[in-house]
Order: sequence, then structure tokens, then C-alpha cells
Amino acid sequence: MDWKTYIHSDPKILLGKPVVKGTRLSVEFILGLFAEGWTEQQVTESYPTLSTPAIQAVFAFAAECLKEDVFYTSLLSTEAR
Repeated sequence: MDWKTYIHSDPKILLGKPVVKGTRLSVEFILGLFAEGWTEQQVTESYPTLSTPAIQAVFAFAAECLKEDVFYTSLLSTEAR
């Protein structure tokens, strides 16, 4: 899965947060829906612009961020305070 096909960042959209291309839905927001217990069906019914591959790209992007320690280290150092 090449998440770059579906995820991008533009300073003019949500202050540069990573979003699904063609939407104003951030990766953070979509992950939050799943963390709250939403199913893929609920997400796609509520946000019909999201496709299954776009949702998979959200998870692939998040996995790569964790794998590459992007955001993760700063998050941990904030929690330690």
C-alpha cells in the first residue's frame, strides 16, 4: 500500500495536518473514529468520499510514522512532563 497516493499535507488545509486527498478529513480524525469503535462500514457511510483503499492508506501512514519514530518521540517526551 502506497499511502502517498491517498494522503497529503497542505498548509492551507487543516494547518498542514495529513489528510485524505480531496477531503478535509485528517488522518488523526479518521484514526479517532476507529479508536472510538466505529466500523469501516460506519465510516464509509458517514463519509462517502472515503474509499476502502483511502482508509487502508490512513493505517499505512500511521504505521510508517510509528515505524520511523515520526511524532512518537515527541509524544512520549510530552507525556513524561
